[in-house]
Amino acid sequence: MEGREEIKGSKPSFPLNFWEVTMAFTVVMGFVLGLGGVYLTMPASDYSFLKLPRSLEDLHILRDHLEIYTSDYTLQVLVGYCAVYIFMQTFMIPGTVFMSLLAGALFGVLKGVALVVITATAGASSCYFLSKLVGRPLVISLWPDKLSFFQAQVAQRRESLLNYMLFLRLTPTLPNTFINVASPIVDVPYHIFFMATFIGLIPAAFLTVRAGIALGELQSVGDLYNFNSIATLFLIGVVSVTPTLMSKPKL
Repeated sequence: MEGREEIKGSKPSFPLNFWEVTMAFTVVMGFVLGLGGVYLTMPASDYSFLKLPRSLEDLHILRDHLEIYTSDYTLQVLVGYCAVYIFMQTFMIPGTVFMSLLAGALFGVLKGVALVVITATAGASSCYFLSKLVGRPLVISLWPDKLSFFQAQVAQRRESLLNYMLFLRLTPTLPNTFINVASPIVDVPYHIFFMATFIGLIPAAFLTVRAGIALGELQSVGDLYNFNSIATLFLIGVVSVTPTLMSKPKL
């Protein structure tokens, strides 16, 4: 109960500082201007195929159509992709795994990984700021037990917080969506959140983007995470959190 009370403690009248407001404003304006620019510069055509993919079949259709435009309208496709991915991450819309597969199918491994990591980090940051403003009641009502656990772990591992946050990003210990919305509530500093997100998403992004290159061979999303893939992510996660596990919490 003490943890719950601490979570509900007093907060400042406006929880974002100047740089956080600037970052949030930049993300929102980038999204609006990006989609506006794409709309104004793309040729007139039937774009009924444009929808958020919910299955591999949807993804195949989207990939086949976008490949036609990628060579001649690379910038527009790129900007549109980034805007949609960031929007999905910001508002916790499921399906970003299909967007990661699409990045591999359209742009290849290196460009695809860079694109996914950058957009996922930007979207997670936007979600972080949004949650800092209005997310506290929602998180407390939806995940009270997870929030208490997360708060206790963050408080205990404050001196090695980056390692712990990396571990969470690399392994499925806590859902990424929960980490995004709960981090500002349990006082994870943004620079720690940013670094852990940017670095921690690289291994999983590589696995997903690489699978997108051979999209036709993928039978289900579950094929992305076989035993070897999960074991590799856990191994990297254990290495990242070793300093935290070895440190003794202060009494």
